[in-house]
Amino acid sequence: MALTSEATTVWTGPLATGRGTTSLDSSKAAEFPVNWKARAEGEANTTNPEELLGAAHSACYSMALSNALGEAGHVPESIQTTAAVTFQPGKGVVGSHLLVNATVPGLTEAEFLVFAEDAKVNCPISQALAGIPITLEAELA
Repeated sequence: MALTSEATTVWTGPLATGRGTTSLDSSKAAEFPVNWKARAEGEANTTNPEELLGAAHSACYSMALSNALGEAGHVPESIQTTAAVTFQPGKGVVGSHLLVNATVPGLTEAEFLVFAEDAKVNCPISQALAGIPITLEAELA
């Protein structure tokens, strides 16, 4: 069964000085302010599409890695993934860098790196981002 998730953004004003609010409709978990300054320069307490994309990528990657490890009989104690998504005005999203640290008993670093790379390729969000470079730094704790 397919699941459709929804989020809504309401925007007012022109791009450079306008503001918006993005709501996670399906979960009702949060509402975030968004604006151009946060996207192009960074602004405290205001998100941007790339940060939200990073949240999606890090969550998806962690789940894909957990699944791949579990299917092979290696239950992870913990997986911490940060996705750093880079936006360049005039060009758009130019990359996502995954930084992963995991505790998985019984695996060597080399074995873990095989699982980490596989999850990078097979994570559905990574697949959706196929048009940009996705890099990976992964280490076993």
